[in-house]
Amino acid sequence: MRGASSVIFLLLAAIIGTPFALSLSRERSSIPESAPSLIVVTPHVQQIRDEFGRAFAAWHEREYGEPARIDWRTPGGTSEIRKQLEAQFLSVVKNLDNDASWTIDQHQRLWLSPGSVGLDVMLGGGSFDHNLLKRDFAKHIDRRSETGSTTIRFQSDVTVSLSAPAGFTHAQLDEWFGENKIGPQKLYDPDQHWLGTALSSFGIVFNRDVFQDLAIDEPDTFDDLTDPRLVGWIALADPRQSGSITTTFDSILGNSGWDEGWRILRAMSGNTRYFTSSSTKPPSDVSQGEAAAGLAIDFYGRGQAQTVGGGRVGYTDPAGSVYVDADPVSILNGAPNPELARRFVEFCMSIEGQALWQFAPLDSPEGADNPTFNDAPLGPAHNALRRMPVRRIMYEQYSEYFVDHINPFEIVSDVENPGWRTGVKVMMGCFAVDIAPECRKAWGAIARAKLDESFPADVLAEMERLYFAWPDTPVDADGAYTVGESAELIPWTEANYGRVRNSWRPPGAQARAEIAYTKYFLRNYREIVELARHRRLAQGAAP
Repeated sequence: MRGASSVIFLLLAAIIGTPFALSLSRERSSIPESAPSLIVVTPHVQQIRDEFGRAFAAWHEREYGEPARIDWRTPGGTSEIRKQLEAQFLSVVKNLDNDASWTIDQHQRLWLSPGSVGLDVMLGGGSFDHNLLKRDFAKHIDRRSETGSTTIRFQSDVTVSLSAPAGFTHAQLDEWFGENKIGPQKLYDPDQHWLGTALSSFGIVFNRDVFQDLAIDEPDTFDDLTDPRLVGWIALADPRQSGSITTTFDSILGNSGWDEGWRILRAMSGNTRYFTSSSTKPPSDVSQGEAAAGLAIDFYGRGQAQTVGGGRVGYTDPAGSVYVDADPVSILNGAPNPELARRFVEFCMSIEGQALWQFAPLDSPEGADNPTFNDAPLGPAHNALRRMPVRRIMYEQYSEYFVDHINPFEIVSDVENPGWRTGVKVMMGCFAVDIAPECRKAWGAIARAKLDESFPADVLAEMERLYFAWPDTPVDADGAYTVGESAELIPWTEANYGRVRNSWRPPGAQARAEIAYTKYFLRNYREIVELARHRRLAQGAAP
């Protein structure tokens, strides 16, 4: 029995671990192969991995008298990483075979022994995903395995978190962070399951040449991306595929309010060139002139502006609407080397680690005057990372050495994200992403009507009403999505958001609702196009 379980576990580990292993960074340095190795899974780009790997090795040898290396694993974006971690942890938990592999604390939380999983740290991604690592992902575990004649059982209230508390003192946290706050967001988890290492804002990347050709002023608000003259020129990511773009859309709703926020998202969707699964594609296409503007994480936008040069690409954080989020690091439950993982977190929070995010590269003319700290030159070796440090002291004492002279603590919005992420994913999938061509046609018809001074105002008003209309949600007596004459129809409003969202929870309910919503929007879009066509026919134009 034990042999069969071991074989199954090994097969699962091989399947789940393959993406991690195949993505192992090929970078090699002078660090001896025998040096302690920290296994870090991350969505971060190669430039960040290179700079942090080099700097951590130097810092660790200076602080602890021995070399250390980072073994990077990059299986995909943040969501993909989290899903693979959940699968790996579930496999490990189901195959525990002795008391030495785990302990259960007084809160009925299960902690894995060091080395139970094959990864030490997750670096990068937003606070939303790192909070999901902390959240109990496996409840009411019923696992039984036999070791000889002994059967080990635990079930019922035992829960497991993917991350583990870092265990720093309150004095240390106060030195690093001061007040645990930026706008309405936290800089670190109070239980230390994650600590912010950098800050990310979400804004607009745009191509100045395209805006000049279109004779449109450069954007400085999200509403500027709804201009009907930009039909076919806006690049957006699918919120169901990109956590960062979902956060951005949610922040637009929070800062603009329910009605105005949804108007912005729907009009912006009508202007899209495409919806992509990757949040890195819009900045790239904007820089090449394939799109006029798109939404981007700050360092993606600034990075493209730097790469293109000549001031052709710009990035802006819309005033009064800037959502700033921590970019955390989490130590994983059952990490092979928890002490080295803790040292890595310590390095990320050090002045040396923080300087990597915003200082000019040491091999550049601008980096020649970078200061030193503990006799170590501050800043990345070769790559300007264009990220915002999380420690306030960096802005108070070192801002003159920054590549980007921006203080996120000053520009952040005080409005908390409303937590409508599920609604964003479901509704945007229905009214925009899955029927993008029809959405663009309808919005394009409205745009042309607005430019036609002879177009009847009442017809234009009806076209706009149809475009921005919402379907009702039918629910049964238990509040679940249903169909039938006895159903109660719930309007899509801020007050009803919770009821509508909850109606999608029963098995199959969300899929049925999405089909019905999509059909509703599709009918409206087609009616808009027909209204415009009949108007052209009435004027004697070609159909």
